[in-house]
Amino acid sequence: MKETIIRPLKGKSSLSVLWLISTFSLCVIFVLASVPAAEAQGRDQEARRYTSVIQNVFDFIQQHYVETVDPQVLFEGAMSGMFNALGDPYSAFLPEKEMASLNETTQGSFGGVGLYISKPIGDQAGGPPPYVEVASPIEDTPGWRAGISPGDLIIKINDESTDVLTMDEVLARLRGTPGVAVNLIIRRGAKLEFPVTLIRAVIEVPTVKYAMIGDIGYVRIITFTPMTVERTREALEHFKTENARSLVVDLRNNYGGLLQSAVGVCDLFLDGGVVVSTRSRIPGENAVFNARKATAIPTAMPIVTLINRGSASASEIVAGALKDRGRAYLVGEKSFGKGSVQQVYPLEKAGFKITTARYYTPSEVNIDQIGIPPDREILFPEFSDAEAEKLNALITENRIPAFVEANPQAASAAVEAFVRQLNQEYQLDLALLRRLVRNEQNRTLIAPVYDLEYDVQLQEAVNILRNGDYGRLMQTTKTLKDLQNEAITEDARAS
Repeated sequence: MKETIIRPLKGKSSLSVLWLISTFSLCVIFVLASVPAAEAQGRDQEARRYTSVIQNVFDFIQQHYVETVDPQVLFEGAMSGMFNALGDPYSAFLPEKEMASLNETTQGSFGGVGLYISKPIGDQAGGPPPYVEVASPIEDTPGWRAGISPGDLIIKINDESTDVLTMDEVLARLRGTPGVAVNLIIRRGAKLEFPVTLIRAVIEVPTVKYAMIGDIGYVRIITFTPMTVERTREALEHFKTENARSLVVDLRNNYGGLLQSAVGVCDLFLDGGVVVSTRSRIPGENAVFNARKATAIPTAMPIVTLINRGSASASEIVAGALKDRGRAYLVGEKSFGKGSVQQVYPLEKAGFKITTARYYTPSEVNIDQIGIPPDREILFPEFSDAEAEKLNALITENRIPAFVEANPQAASAAVEAFVRQLNQEYQLDLALLRRLVRNEQNRTLIAPVYDLEYDVQLQEAVNILRNGDYGRLMQTTKTLKDLQNEAITEDARAS
């Protein structure tokens, strides 16, 4: 390879060239630096102008509106409008009641029905009405015991249609004094619609449940709170005493929680390395979260992780980290797809939550509005239109709750006879009817940790761990980045 040498010029001319180059370089640097600075200055001036206009309008309304207006009402309306303008369902102004409710939830208990919900915002012209959607029920709560499922739509609350209510108004109607009834109309799928009456209770946010399935440790992480890491550690310690040979980590219907808690749970399974990274508009606020060296279980212990469309946010951080790091095999269905991070800021007694960053899995993928696909998809059977109509009739006629109430200690033979009777009347699948009766029986009790008889996704996880196929399957898994690149390649070929 020929070496290129730049030699200095001699005499006065070399100094002139040097000054010319330096001056030119400084000019270029100044121009490049001035462009973003000028843009920033222009944005600041525009922001100050709009702030002044808002203040003038606020004062004008106070002085000239036909009736006296409470300044707090104007303040809350303006704040709500600003956050709604972002078009982000996870950023919102929190009036005093909502801020207090959020604080109660963070502390671990509140009065309500036990449902994680979401609601579309913005223009829905030409689309379906913006009803409230259930992301997931909280176990052992009124909503869970009533059989409300992820994906269900809450059409009405106490005869009010939810399509015209804001999220704050929905929460205000669902939460409140324990012991008070809340009447809902639930829509499931295209045709199934039925009423549900829930009695508000003190909702204590659960964290972790665990049990042994033979020689398999089963841990269900229900939500991510300050106690989740310690409760998960307790589960793993219990599995050690029971000589567990493998694990099932169940993240289904886990709608998220604290980022730090998700990182702490991953720390129990990963021996160092990246868990998740967060990126904001401000580079100095970007962060990379790493697991500490050493784990709470042997690094070679097989793990199957269960996910579904109710798995979101912090649970997707855990699922994404375990998948990208080759630490677990994922079974179930694609997760929800919430890849953003929110911060809550107080404003005296009120406050607001705002999306400040997006998070990325160890393979540098953001799953927002995309979700995490399982390595093996296992779906629960879906209803046909005809089956939905028959099931709607069965629910409306209250046959199963009436049977369970009249026969609280029904023997298996009596249950089977009742199920077969329903099968003849409604022409519904026997396995489905058995599961509906079992669910109704369980709702009057503390929920079982797992139900291997009817849970097809858990059945598949157990089969993978017991049939000796886990090692081969892990060799075929792909990171989320690999899957993303494959999808991009396929789209390019198709176009």
